[in-house]
Amino acid sequence: MINAVGREIPEKIGDYVVRPYTGAYDGSPSTTPVRSLRCAGKTTSDTEKLTYSLEDAIRRVGLTDGMTISFHHSFREGDKIIGQVLLAIRALGIKNLKFAPSAVVNIKNPSIVDFVKDGTITSIEASGIRGELGDAVLEGLMDQPVILRPHGSRPRAIEAGELNIDVAFIGASAADEYGNATGQIGPNACGALGYSFIDATSAAKVVVITDYLVDYPCVPASISQQYVDVVCKVDEIGDPEKIGKGATRMTKNPRDLMIAQRSADVMAASRRFKDGFGFQTGAGAISIACTNYLAKHMEEKGIKASFALGGMTASIVEMYHKGLVRVLECSQCFDSVAARAIVENPNIVEIDNAVYSNAHTKGAMLDKLTFGILAALEVDTDFNVNILTGSSGEMMGGLGGGPDVSAGADISIVCLPIVRGRTPSVTKRVFTCCTPGETVAAVVTEAGIALNPRHRHYEELKEDLSKAGLKLVTIEHLQKMAESLTGVPQPIETTDRVVCVVEYRDGSVIDVIREIKK
Repeated sequence: MINAVGREIPEKIGDYVVRPYTGAYDGSPSTTPVRSLRCAGKTTSDTEKLTYSLEDAIRRVGLTDGMTISFHHSFREGDKIIGQVLLAIRALGIKNLKFAPSAVVNIKNPSIVDFVKDGTITSIEASGIRGELGDAVLEGLMDQPVILRPHGSRPRAIEAGELNIDVAFIGASAADEYGNATGQIGPNACGALGYSFIDATSAAKVVVITDYLVDYPCVPASISQQYVDVVCKVDEIGDPEKIGKGATRMTKNPRDLMIAQRSADVMAASRRFKDGFGFQTGAGAISIACTNYLAKHMEEKGIKASFALGGMTASIVEMYHKGLVRVLECSQCFDSVAARAIVENPNIVEIDNAVYSNAHTKGAMLDKLTFGILAALEVDTDFNVNILTGSSGEMMGGLGGGPDVSAGADISIVCLPIVRGRTPSVTKRVFTCCTPGETVAAVVTEAGIALNPRHRHYEELKEDLSKAGLKLVTIEHLQKMAESLTGVPQPIETTDRVVCVVEYRDGSVIDVIREIKK
């Protein structure tokens, strides 16, 4: 069948029943109550939760073959918990697990691929699976297709009963023996634990893993003792200096700086750029530069933002300290500066990922966004965005919060160069559709700014940018220019076998990824 972005998708993929994407704002929550596997419990001793052995922790929570385990990705590529837990699970001979982290970090020693090959993991649900695992999946590693969801859809799926977590393993940079835990203090602080809140409150069993035990009670407590079954003390949980590896970096590239400045100029030209606006800029190289240019516009015009949202970087923390932003609503921290900032500043607030981005709640914070800056691998002439797959069919990224932010923000801006290497980034048709074009207001490149005539604020934005003297081009112009520089790329060859299902934020299927021909 063909969905609303013109993608051909099967009606059923194994046991997975496909619900086709029908529109960015069409999906509505069911009327049934939200679900949780969490059971009432009773702890007879204030010290019985504590163990110093991961194998003992796993035995205590009763993990067995065929269950679902979860992790959070707040340590990013500095994570040392996932590998330790999987090694302990392997040592106990437990097999056939569903691996359902908030995102798959690119850990290499041990490699998650090895746990798939030996049958420890047989299915995966996450927001992204870049790196060695992602490439192996696209080459047909898994018997079952991987389910990919944007950040806002994960808590939705858990509450809807589509993803049921048996055991949640929650890494914490500090915890007490009774289970109160945080990511904000300790030698390996990662900052916000917002992506693990839904796991703590919904999983059947919860294991907190830390390398820094503190006296009871742990303050601040991001995770409450009332949800925690076992506390496991290990030698090391992660390297905070690698939190930002592969995600955050400053750029000196003149092309990227031009794109960043133009994106900030688009925001500054909008009539919505006024005291009290809200924004999210992300952690990519262009995004961080855009944050810095935005700060300059704010200082020049004497404008202050009410809030910044989502993943925090040192650049946004600096804006806060300058008094340019009143509140930072932080779902994750992209670098060590942001990780330490929450505990030191009352208006830098740790937030639950569900309140940040779940469309099926009574109020998601991103729906209050004025501007959202989005990175992309590709965008096409229908303004559809690919943030997953690269030009050679490799897995390059994760869905993250991009589809959520694009739908929630008043003005969503996609920033990318028109070509990368010898491959056009502005194409006639993206290889994988992750964010539907109807939610994208503008595409900003070094070759010009293209506005989307189908966006709900098109006429307003066109008038504002014209008044500001910002030159506009069509998306077709950008596509033809890109192709003139690179030539027409050869299409990526695939088999008919679906290896990844790409869900939209409402749980409908916006696209599928088929196995790449070797």
